[in-house]
Amino acid sequence: MLQTATANSQMPKRSIKKGAVALMTALSFSVLLAGCNNADNTVESTAEGGDKGQKVLRVATEGAYAPFNYTDAEGNLAGFDVDIANALCEKMQVKCDIEAQDWEGIIPGLKAKKYDAIIAAMSVTPERAQQVDFTDPYFTNSLVFIATKDSSFDPSNAQDINTKQIAAQRSTISSQWLESNYPKASIKMYDTLNNAFLDLESNRVDAMISDKLPALEWLSKNNTEFEIKGSDIEIDDNFAIAVRKQDALKQDINKALAAIKADGTYDRIKEKHFPMP
Repeated sequence: MLQTATANSQMPKRSIKKGAVALMTALSFSVLLAGCNNADNTVESTAEGGDKGQKVLRVATEGAYAPFNYTDAEGNLAGFDVDIANALCEKMQVKCDIEAQDWEGIIPGLKAKKYDAIIAAMSVTPERAQQVDFTDPYFTNSLVFIATKDSSFDPSNAQDINTKQIAAQRSTISSQWLESNYPKASIKMYDTLNNAFLDLESNRVDAMISDKLPALEWLSKNNTEFEIKGSDIEIDDNFAIAVRKQDALKQDINKALAAIKADGTYDRIKEKHFPMP
């Protein structure tokens, strides 16, 4: 549901005194006060020349999953998901209000109506689809394993996966895939992907499983001693935008998503954040 950024003032109750003069005075004062309250509480559009009372789309993202979403050096949310959210809001002619939310609380927050949509590199899964509705996909993901270059770790060998300690972010498609396919594996779970990378870098784990693009982002900026091991893991993993069950907002977002794909906006955003082939 879209919210309107206009506060409703409440006209004060007043008793009517005897006599027509008292009645007219009371009514005039009430009208004047109501007019003042409406003027004070109206929020204007942030866009220059925008209409008062512009609708707001409240979007949640994790803010800790580069290059999809992260907090930059100035403390601002940035990344592919953030740019996609802003492009969708522009097409829908609404104001974007994007906030960071811890991953494990992101679906409960949506259901509690803290925000209207989740744009946070969220994979579509049957379990999540029981709790939220998903829009059309806006990205297809694959998984990879990472380890040190001098490591003999080979993910094509099930014994290597089952005997090594492997890092993964909790409640993600990566950890779920690993738990499902290798129930004997020793998995060390982390609340954020960054914390998993930190333990990998500190050699507290033998290897790590991650979405491919965050792994490439980390490798390109931080480490020359690590590499992707084995082939990409293709699991038909699609990212989509989550909204509350039976929310008409789903159709509005799908229409805007199709529009930014048709006019080239989506491709420009993708190239900006994912220049690698």
